[in-house]
Amino acid sequence: MINRKKLLNRIILFILFIFVLNFLAMKFYWYSSIWWFDMPMHLLGGFWIGITLIWFLSLKNLSLKNVIIVILGVLLVGIGWEIFEISVDKIVTGNVFNVLDTMSDICFDLSGGFLSMFYFLKRIMVK
Repeated sequence: MINRKKLLNRIILFILFIFVLNFLAMKFYWYSSIWWFDMPMHLLGGFWIGITLIWFLSLKNLSLKNVIIVILGVLLVGIGWEIFEISVDKIVTGNVFNVLDTMSDICFDLSGGFLSMFYFLKRIMVK
C-alpha cells in the first residue's frame, strides 16, 4: 500500500523545484552557457513524469506490466516534448535538427523514469 497523500506532496514540491531551477536557467542563460545543463533537467523531468504516473495510476506495486506502462508514459511525454522543442527551435531560431541532442534528451527522460520507480520502491511504498 502506498501513501498517496505523501507522494502527491512530494510531486508538488518536486515540480516547484523544477520550475524554480528552469526559471533561473532561463534568467541566467544556463541552457546556452552550460552545454550539459539540459541533461539533468531531462532527468528531473523524466523522474517527475514517472512518479506522477505512479501516483495518477494508483500503482500499488511495480510489476513488469506497471514498469512498462510507466516507461512508455515517460517515453511518450519525452517524445512529445522533443517534437515541441524541435518545432520551436526551427521556427524561432532556425536551428537545424540535432539527432544526437534528441536521443540524449530521450535517454535522460527514460533514466529519470527508471529512477522514479526506484524511488517509489525505496521511499514511498509503505511496508
